[in-house]
Amino acid sequence: MSVQERKQRERAERERLIVATARELAERQGWDAVTTRRLAERIEYSQPVLYSHFRGKREIIGAVALEGAAELAAALRAATSTVDGPRERVTALALAYLDFAERNPAVYDAIFQLDGGLAFAHEDTPEPLKDAFAALLESLGEVAGDGVHPGLFTEVFWASLHGLATLTRAGRLLPEDAAPRVELLVDRLAMA
Repeated sequence: MSVQERKQRERAERERLIVATARELAERQGWDAVTTRRLAERIEYSQPVLYSHFRGKREIIGAVALEGAAELAAALRAATSTVDGPRERVTALALAYLDFAERNPAVYDAIFQLDGGLAFAHEDTPEPLKDAFAALLESLGEVAGDGVHPGLFTEVFWASLHGLATLTRAGRLLPEDAAPRVELLVDRLAMA
């Protein structure tokens, strides 16, 4: 291994450490607790080293969002690959989405709530974000209905899931009604 290759590998490892530490800190204490100073202390590197990887918190949030979007896409595909039938796939997709949002609130916020400097719904949208949407579209496109654009239907269904996730987390919806809400969403929107 050349010196250049070793340096590149070490740089990539430091970057992964920064992102993992930011994510862990955000999940435990919220995004307000994630500062470059705290991160530098936790990873035992100086702030200039941290800034050599990310220009600031916004870019760190963006890196967490990209990692999280890839995980969300994988979770959605895993959930839908084990069931047969459109209704079952859409139900599995909805439950997997809501479960991801509940288990990873800081990551979910990084993807959908916070400014990570990432473009959504544009040509230059990063691939992990496009793939997360594609994972939704794969199951929802088949139930969009005649004359309904699959992408538009996916956006509306996704918006409904996002609303359920954020309202439940904020304590605005009773958690014990989660399953009936998903059933209603699937029956009335996806299977209408």
